[in-house]
Amino acid sequence: MKRPVIFYFITLMMLFASCQRPAGNQTDNDAAGTLFIIGGGSRPAEMVDRMIEEAGIRDTGYVAILPMSSSLPDSAIIWSGEQFYEQGMDRVAGFNFQHDQTPKEEWLDSLRSAPLIYISGGNQNRFMNIVKDNPIKDAIHTAYANGAVIAGTSAGAAVMSDMMITGDELRYEEYRSTFPVIEWDNIELAPGLGLLKTAIVDQHFVWRSRHNRLITAVLEYPAFPGIGIDESTAIIVNGNQAEVVGEAQVLVYTNPEGTQTRYREKMGGENLRLDIYLPGDIFSIQKE
Repeated sequence: MKRPVIFYFITLMMLFASCQRPAGNQTDNDAAGTLFIIGGGSRPAEMVDRMIEEAGIRDTGYVAILPMSSSLPDSAIIWSGEQFYEQGMDRVAGFNFQHDQTPKEEWLDSLRSAPLIYISGGNQNRFMNIVKDNPIKDAIHTAYANGAVIAGTSAGAAVMSDMMITGDELRYEEYRSTFPVIEWDNIELAPGLGLLKTAIVDQHFVWRSRHNRLITAVLEYPAFPGIGIDESTAIIVNGNQAEVVGEAQVLVYTNPEGTQTRYREKMGGENLRLDIYLPGDIFSIQKE
């Protein structure tokens, strides 16, 4: 059987003919949609199948891939599209919006109407530099408010938060995949898409041992739980609850008493809490 071509643009007539928007639970932002936040790594077939089911596009509808996190966006569209094709989903479109270019209105319309938007991995700062303060971000929010599933892996997971971990450190210029120490005024956060306003997300979590980075975040920003999602694992967020799916673990750090102590540049804290969730577990994404 001939493999379908993953295309960059679908006409509006085709979109509206095939689109059936799924209903969803309400969130704090009155959005009807669902977040499907993947910690990076490989995506098991069951996970991709669950994405398709959550979006309600098994028989009708399409996937809109946003590859702008990647340094190879064209390849990211192909690689991302393959995972949907392998699950029998061949209605896939890639939209590689460019920095400092006026977004095409027909692409924005396609994004607003997409039942499933998938954000690839790469660099979350690259993605946000393209979509922030322009109609692309607004189109994603419109789709989410109307019931779409917004999915993302790795960098595509990081951008979900209102306060996004950039991966950079304020005290050190050289990039390190994890923080070797817990220091105050070191973690850099920047505005993300703001789809998840009640928590900060980190990815590749157990595999890359990013505990120090997320602990730093909850010490500096105690109002927000820190959710660390491991590779080949995801959380499905509906309203204020998250369900774990995939193959590994999700770690949630909280600072319920808002404690932070300092000794020179080091930070400490008392009575921090760690919860470890496994596939099938459901937990609250709000600070208790």
